[in-house]
Amino acid sequence: MSIFENLGRYGATIRQAHARNKAVRALNSLPAHVQKDIGWPASPPSDPQAALSALLLGFTR
Repeated sequence: MSIFENLGRYGATIRQAHARNKAVRALNSLPAHVQKDIGWPASPPSDPQAALSALLLGFTR
C-alpha cells in the first residue's frame, strides 16, 4: 500500500462522515411532527443541540 492509497481512504472516510453528519443535521432540523412521521428518534432533552435549539428557537423537540 502506498501512502496515496491510505490518504485516499482517509479522505473517503472524512467525506462519508461529513455527509452522514449533514444528513443528521438536516433530519434534526425538521419539525417534530415530521420527524415523528418518518420515524426519526426525538432528541433527548439532555442533548446539547436540543437545548441550544430550545434556547434559540423557543421550543423543544
